[in-house]
Amino acid sequence: MLRLKKLRSGLAKLRARFTEAFSMGDKEELEELLIEADIGVELTAELISQSVGKREKLADIISKILDSAQKEFSFPARPTVVMVAGTNGSGKTTTIAKLAALWKDRKVLIAAADTYRDAAGLQLERWAEKTHTDIVSSEQGQDAGAVVFDALGKALAKDYGVVILDTAGRLHTRRDLMAEAEKILRVSANVIPDAPHEVLLVMDASTGQNGLRQVEGFAETLGVTGLIVTKLDGTSKAGVIIPIVKRFGLPIYYIGVGEQVDDIVPFKSKEFTQALFGE
Repeated sequence: MLRLKKLRSGLAKLRARFTEAFSMGDKEELEELLIEADIGVELTAELISQSVGKREKLADIISKILDSAQKEFSFPARPTVVMVAGTNGSGKTTTIAKLAALWKDRKVLIAAADTYRDAAGLQLERWAEKTHTDIVSSEQGQDAGAVVFDALGKALAKDYGVVILDTAGRLHTRRDLMAEAEKILRVSANVIPDAPHEVLLVMDASTGQNGLRQVEGFAETLGVTGLIVTKLDGTSKAGVIIPIVKRFGLPIYYIGVGEQVDDIVPFKSKEFTQALFGE
């Protein structure tokens, strides 16, 4: 598939460096590369010890770690309510557009509950128009909970299959913004029992080890149920997903492999390890 080729192409430089280290049998260089790829010092030492520096063995070990993250996204209710969170710059708004396009046959409604930035609402409206997706818009300063309440009410009345809740980009250290996100959780559950059915964190792979801290903060506050990893197609820090999966056990439902609306694919552990280390 073209999009999987994009992943392989994006990781080509990193893969070439791994290939050279393997061919030379240079465990020290391999160790440095794994640390540079943000796998972490402790896990790197563990992987080097278990694989004795052999490509096939290392790829197999990593693939097995990531197998637990390979999970098909499901839709347990109608509407299935999906809350999307993430820091500013993570690609959250673009990812929402990609999800809307991917799930268009299920009749999608977007709730523009990022009420902190006018630009966010306008950007989402443009994406909604481009993907032919219905949207409940908001104004800057409007209560985000009210936007979610209106959107879920419309979804019930008009028989939407999926509601995607956009939220303000936030740092896990900002208590005020995290409290607002918690309010969105409460409003959702008041309108539709068990909603939101999924809380997805959009994580920029290029943030490296900081991604671990983001996942920890968002998971603790919002009960994150899964990840979407963006910018995986052009970063030397792609290995960060390995310690994240090992530590948190969260599924990676999708990965972003470009800027186009269809540049999103389900995460496959074996395809990722092949893109990282080669065949």
